[in-house]
Parts: sequence; C-alpha cells; structure tokens
Amino acid sequence: METTDGLLNSVGLENIGVDALIKEKAPLWAEWQVPVIVNVAGETVDEYVAVASKLEGVPGVSGIELNISCPNISAGGMEFGTDPRLAARVTSATKAVTTLPVIVKLSPNVTDLKGIASAVEEAGADAISLINTLKGMAIDIDRRKPRLGNIAGGLSGPAVKPVALYMVFEAARVAHIPVVGCGGITCAEDALEFIMAGATAVQIGAACLTSPDICLTILEGIERFMVDKGVENLADLIGVA
Repeated sequence: METTDGLLNSVGLENIGVDALIKEKAPLWAEWQVPVIVNVAGETVDEYVAVASKLEGVPGVSGIELNISCPNISAGGMEFGTDPRLAARVTSATKAVTTLPVIVKLSPNVTDLKGIASAVEEAGADAISLINTLKGMAIDIDRRKPRLGNIAGGLSGPAVKPVALYMVFEAARVAHIPVVGCGGITCAEDALEFIMAGATAVQIGAACLTSPDICLTILEGIERFMVDKGVENLADLIGVA
C-alpha cells in the first residue's frame, strides 16, 4: 500500500523457486550478457546453503545477495540480520559452497549496524548492501484494524532515504569491502548522495514500479553532474562527504 512518501508492503518473498529460476530465467540472463545478482532468502542456514549451491556455475548468474532480514526458525524466529553471530554464520556457510561474489543485505532494524557489518565482512562477505525495509504499519480507522493482514510490513521509498543514507555513511566507515546503498533513491541527486556517503554502487527498488526506465535516467543524470563539475572518475566521489 502507498504511504505519504513511500510504500508499505507485506507480500512476502513470492518467487518461482531456485529450480525454476535456473531452468526458465537464467538462460535468458545469459543471453543478456549483463551481470545478474540473485537475491537469496531462507529460514535456516541450510536453506541458504542449498540455494547457493544450486546457483554455483549457472550461466547467467553473476552473484548472490543474501537477504538476512529473514526469521531464523532455528533461533526462535530471530532475524539473521539482527545478531552478528547469526549474520556471520549464514555468510560463512554460504561462502563455503560458492565461488560467486556474495553480497550481504543488512537490516536497518538493529542497534549495532557497525558490529554486524564488520561480522559479515570477517565471515567472508564480498560486499554489503543496505538498507532493507524498515518495519512499519498502518491502521484503518473505520475498521479499527491494521491495514495489512500481517499487521506490520516493510516501509520503502523516499520516506526511508535519510535513514538509509545515514546507515550507509556509518557502515562505510568500518567496512573494507564495497558498500551498496539503497533506500528511497528516485533521482541522480539521491544516488550521488549515497555515493558521497560511501557507497560504491546503488540499488533502485520502489522507484522502478512507477518509472521502469528510472535507472537509465539516473545514470544520465550522474553523467551530466560529472561533466558539469569536472569529475573524471566516479570513484573520486565515493565517501567524500
């Protein structure tokens, strides 16, 4: 559902599954000759490992992003991404079964972001991405009930950008691996802010729903900025803030 300045979703992680992905999607990706990173989620460490193992060596798959905002049923439902030890465990276990680059997507719903970022780096992560969605809810005042069937959902879009930007800034100060920034990016200026905060790359999510070609528009805007400011290499802007 739409909020004042973002999206609140509770749609789960519906997908066709890794076997169908390998059979139906990966061959198409291989034809594109563009790097495709597969986002992997699970409820146990073994599930992450099983999916990563199947993706190893699949033409068209260039990397894995671990969604560690999932509840770990072996730890009473605690999210992998809220505990440095759990985050490190799923990271190291995944790295042990794949040669693909592994990006770990961090949750913003934590009190020790730097500790978790450092933990997954030490466990072998090739990069980190942040942030995942913030927890939120909405109430129907006529029905006097939560609008979402699951009560809480994930908040994304422009509303989360200031939080995401600060967390990228903080993570980049402790990480020795690339940081991918995301959360509320809708224009070139937003992307440049994340880069200046320390992001090596950015992700675009919610904005693609309303503007499928937004990524190209943002790239063009970044190029114009660089020309206007006399910046020859985008790397010169990373972490300058």
